[in-house]
Amino acid sequence: MRVASGRAGRILVFRLDEGSDLLKAMREHVGAEGVKSGLLMCIGALREARLGYFLGGGEYKVIEVEGPLEIASCMGNISVGPEGETVVHAHICVCDSEGRAYGGHLLEGCVVSPMAEVAVVELAGAVLARELDARTGLKVLKSP
Repeated sequence: MRVASGRAGRILVFRLDEGSDLLKAMREHVGAEGVKSGLLMCIGALREARLGYFLGGGEYKVIEVEGPLEIASCMGNISVGPEGETVVHAHICVCDSEGRAYGGHLLEGCVVSPMAEVAVVELAGAVLARELDARTGLKVLKSP
């Protein structure tokens, strides 16, 4: 099912500094730039990570990992939530100094150290919007 069709708009790149909450800072930056829909990716490092593993029914098992940690991969999308809020939905994989990897849904509480670099590709000509799905308890992308 197609949710949206548009084209690449602005490409934004920003750096998050020591002590930033990765998810909160991403949300603040894209909100300040007026990005309502898009794709994002991130690399960098964290002092600590807070990840979620989806259990169903809208519930997550929280996984906390102490650092230092390298962000091996982080990607997701930006959309408009049911209340008009900016939603950053991302998954992240971090690794420790032994190469052990931990992954899951990006939650608030991932503390940047020393920095993270974020790239955003804005979706132009379409809007990604979310609605609450009663079956899963998730805010899912809705079709037009």
